Amino acid sequence: MKHPLTLILSLSMLAPSLSAQHPDLNRPFGWANCTTLTSGDDYRVTGGKAVASPSTITLTSTGSDMRKTIIKAINENDIIILDGSKGDFIVSSSMQLKDLQNKTIVGINNARVCTEFYLSPELHQLMNDKKVLEQNTSKAKEKLTLSNGKSVSEPREYLVRQTLIDKMQDPEEKFRNAGLFSFSNCQNIIIRNLSLQGPGAIDVGGNDLLTFSRGSKHIWVDHVDFCDGMDGNFDINSFSDFITVSWCRFHYTERTYIHANTNLVGSSDRAEQNGEDNLNVTYAFCEWGEGCDQRMPMVRFGTIHLLNDYYTCAGNSAAANPRFQAEFRIEGCYFAEGVKKIFSQKDAKAFVFVDNHYTEKFKQPDDLGNVTLPYRYEVIPVEDVPKVVSEHVGATLSDPLNIAEESK
Repeated sequence: MKHPLTLILSLSMLAPSLSAQHPDLNRPFGWANCTTLTSGDDYRVTGGKAVASPSTITLTSTGSDMRKTIIKAINENDIIILDGSKGDFIVSSSMQLKDLQNKTIVGINNARVCTEFYLSPELHQLMNDKKVLEQNTSKAKEKLTLSNGKSVSEPREYLVRQTLIDKMQDPEEKFRNAGLFSFSNCQNIIIRNLSLQGPGAIDVGGNDLLTFSRGSKHIWVDHVDFCDGMDGNFDINSFSDFITVSWCRFHYTERTYIHANTNLVGSSDRAEQNGEDNLNVTYAFCEWGEGCDQRMPMVRFGTIHLLNDYYTCAGNSAAANPRFQAEFRIEGCYFAEGVKKIFSQKDAKAFVFVDNHYTEKFKQPDDLGNVTLPYRYEVIPVEDVPKVVSEHVGATLSDPLNIAEESK
């Protein structure tokens, strides 16, 4: 194991009854508040409040592409408020944000950030006419080259990309950039109370709605609604660490065609690309809902805490999926009716199941090793998860700038 046994406090140790209670909605906790694998609750995720006199900017939609405006606002201010009172924020391509620290990005008045490109019913029909779903997703024996000269390894991805290039007359494949936020080497970042709407999932190796990469650390993503990411809804990779994802909803709509692979942590089995002791993430009080097929999450290397999460993704093909050297603690999670593919693993380092609820028949595997965590946390009874999570998940906060100053 990466770390020795450390003290863990459940809410049952802190309060006599939990049935009518839920954890503090405004208090960051979990891996985001850690500085090492063995020391927890010794860091304060404060976002823009870390600055002595934080600058604040409020944006409203202009009805046209807001990409450059949002990037400028985030780069130049500490607290960024996206006000949805004048409509959705439209973004033409993924916003690349690098080397930032101490930022808070929140939504008010039902703020929604949307990709400009999306998969229309016409494009869905075109994919059906091309019989895309009949194509193999394994690596081809022979090199596949698109009309723009780029190589593709999988027959399905090749056919999808070539079809879109031809239909849209887009040899540069700008459609693959239909993502929203991409953070690289950023620290002490808070994102709260936003709805992120993507183009629909499709197998083109495109962008995510949200990505943290290249050593981004101490991140709190809270009360965010993720819908229809092209490649993934929210991915974490390349040495990023100490991240908490709480009260977030992941789902897909009729925009999605194929590849509803919602959450990837660790992009390969190579430690030199991802970091052997990095990628530690807490997913607490989240919902993986309608349309989610797999990667809930799929993880390499990291120690992952799935706490009181609600799985309503009926008909999925894979849910919790530790892979190479990953460690999972699956605790107090509720798997609803129709969720039959609950757990699979390949080369995991350890996994532990604690007080989960399975509506469908599921043979829980024996624990492998032990997974301990260095931080304190609160647990609600698993039977309360559907009600509590459904009530509070997603962009449901009335005051997203109300953030507790200190950890318990």
